[in-house]
Amino acid sequence: MDYSHDDAGLARQPIGYWSWAAYDATVTHIRAALAEINLTQPPWWVLNQLTEADEQGRPRAEVVAMLRGYLNVGDSLEPEIDGLIARGLVTEDPTTRLRMTPEGHALRAEAAERVGRAIADIHTGIPDEEYVAALKVLQRMIHNVGGTAWHH
Repeated sequence: MDYSHDDAGLARQPIGYWSWAAYDATVTHIRAALAEINLTQPPWWVLNQLTEADEQGRPRAEVVAMLRGYLNVGDSLEPEIDGLIARGLVTEDPTTRLRMTPEGHALRAEAAERVGRAIADIHTGIPDEEYVAALKVLQRMIHNVGGTAWHH
């Protein structure tokens, strides 16, 4: 791979640009994989939250609380959950517990396979130790400026 600058030049590059460019390229790649099966990221995240739920399901409020701050999705989760229900992928009982239907499980499994391939593409040629080092540096930068970031 050819880099945009030598090491000294890279050390002077703006992290804001490169972190945005990495976000844009990787998220676009993952979203394209999901779009192939008529799915977007917020419903994908909801399905993932329901994957491990037993037959009792999971309270809607708990799913929303868990995902509310994820990539600034905020209040758009409620209509996304309603959309999954309308598509027959999730059910909601009178106690507002959500459960995936067999169709939801099938779509989630297909999406997981596609997203797994997209993530493998992103990681091509990057050893785990380099990936971990990059994330640790990004986390330190976030901490240095008083930001918060976490993943479930």
